[in-house]
Amino acid sequence: MNAINKTAIGIAAGVAGTLFIGYCIYFDSKRRADPEYKKKVRERRRRTRKNGNAGRSGIPNLNDHEAIERYFLQEIQLGETLIARGEFETGVEHLANAIVVCGQPARLLQVLQTSLPAQVFAMLILKMQEFGNRANAEMSDTPKIVAANSIGAADMPLGLDGAQSSVLIDDLE
Repeated sequence: MNAINKTAIGIAAGVAGTLFIGYCIYFDSKRRADPEYKKKVRERRRRTRKNGNAGRSGIPNLNDHEAIERYFLQEIQLGETLIARGEFETGVEHLANAIVVCGQPARLLQVLQTSLPAQVFAMLILKMQEFGNRANAEMSDTPKIVAANSIGAADMPLGLDGAQSSVLIDDLE
């Protein structure tokens, strides 16, 4: 009698496991066949490709402070080494990457202005402008809602620099 119970339990467990795996396969095939799923996957891949400049330059996760610090120090060292070798363009690119993740970019630029030759610093400023133009172009591609005060420009809130500004609300994903 004990052997029959073990056999019955084994068979029941086998059937239940087979049914569960069959359901998983069925559900996965339905999910993959869904056109909305395919659209979501394409959109996710497009966003990943669009944000691919992070993968290209190796910018770390901006939420990980230690990774940012390591990346910052690595880029500064590499930039200084390359500039010392005479490879100005690649050195400036690495310094620009360090400035992008720096918590106080204005202070870093002041230090670099005193330590770099004038021509190399000018190249760095041009590279930073190029990064800014690229970021602005990417920002213009993303949908935004601009909420302006309906009373008039005089009643618009003041920004940090004291200039009048409108409120920008990013499209949340």
